[in-house]
Amino acid sequence: MAKKSKNIEMITGDPKKAIIKLALPMMLSMLLIMLYNLADSIWVAGLGADALAAIGFITPLFMVLIGLGNGIGAGANSLIARNIGAKNYEQANNSALHGIILSIVVSVIFTIIIEAFMVPILQFMGAGETIGYAMDYSYIIFGFLFIFVYSGVASAIFRSEGDMRRATIAIAVTAIMNIVLDPIFIYTLNLGIAGAAWATVISATLSCLVMSYWIWGKKDLYLDLSPKNFSYSSRIMIDTLQVAIPSTLENIVFSALAIIINSMLVLAAGTTAVAVYTASMRIVQLCMIPLIGLGTAVLTVAGVAYGAHNYKNLQTAHSYSIKVGFAISIALGAIMYIFAPQIATIFAYTSASSALAPQIASALSVLTLFVLAIPHGMMSSMMFQGVGKGTYSLIITLARSLILESVFAYLFCFIFGWGVQGIYAGVVFGCFVGGTLGYIWAKFFIRKFKQISIRKYVPQEE
Repeated sequence: MAKKSKNIEMITGDPKKAIIKLALPMMLSMLLIMLYNLADSIWVAGLGADALAAIGFITPLFMVLIGLGNGIGAGANSLIARNIGAKNYEQANNSALHGIILSIVVSVIFTIIIEAFMVPILQFMGAGETIGYAMDYSYIIFGFLFIFVYSGVASAIFRSEGDMRRATIAIAVTAIMNIVLDPIFIYTLNLGIAGAAWATVISATLSCLVMSYWIWGKKDLYLDLSPKNFSYSSRIMIDTLQVAIPSTLENIVFSALAIIINSMLVLAAGTTAVAVYTASMRIVQLCMIPLIGLGTAVLTVAGVAYGAHNYKNLQTAHSYSIKVGFAISIALGAIMYIFAPQIATIFAYTSASSALAPQIASALSVLTLFVLAIPHGMMSSMMFQGVGKGTYSLIITLARSLILESVFAYLFCFIFGWGVQGIYAGVVFGCFVGGTLGYIWAKFFIRKFKQISIRKYVPQEE
């Protein structure tokens, strides 16, 4: 109980310390996730450009899959954190159980939908000659949707009570096993791209088993998720969905953007351009890991601060995370730019993929700026999710990604005639402009919350 109490004291105390303590393990978790995603791309690249491009076409759909779990997890995390801040522990337990049940229902529904319409979806995305590879990979991944959705929710439950150690361990199990199994399934067992899918599914299953044991086997969480603590509440379900649906839709927005960008790339330079962009974005996403870690920490800290009506902690969490985010982005962006040629060679270890290296290096030299354009918008979105305003976060993402990034990419590529480099530049510029709008909105929200808190709650604190 001492360790449990220490976790709660941490997330309800100094927001700066809480963000760092929550973010560092989350950064490690995200690093491991990106490493095994990168491992998929690297090992699949050995099968040729078509196989790597197929991963590029499936990635947007896989983001939707991950988004289902992360969306429901974000909704549960936000509601649990707000209840902890308000010292309503019964509701915190019940909120977590609602999240798990919701993950079961949603995963079943979406498995049926995605599996039934897989071929027309891939055709619509322009998979073309890569569709055979894409189908081999996607039917396996999406057939085990529940594993990924449940994993996202279970991990969020640990994060909501400040237990980042075990959340990180669970993700480490997935990442390490996937990295080990990839070459075995792809090449040793000669399963090709389907082997990469099986390695991912098996690895994620092991992680789910580990977390389930901690929750219902050891039963040593701060939260008590015994079935006796479940009492269906439409209010809890609605509160969870108010963050879960917008959060999930954000991932769909990112997927839609990826589909749009892939289509532009195909029009501008063929499917090889998709392979180049896919590999480049894997590296960019690797550099974004610290930002995602910070954002996830902000969600929990903001939720607790909002539930406790502590405007100072909310304000500090938002501003501090952005400052740290920009500092990290500058450092990682510089490394990515300087070593772009060397980084690109990791995708060119076979004769089938060697021609991609110079193009990947060229793409990275522009997309480095994308890392610098992210922090202020991402932290603002995650703050909104933490306080239960998921719709606000969704609007920011819609403006930034689906509208501004795609519009500027089209303008720079086809209207200004900059070609593929124009698509990269448009994505960067649109991201920065959209993030700035989100930052301004977040500042106005915090100012209003401060006024309400002072008027209603400060006298009670005194």
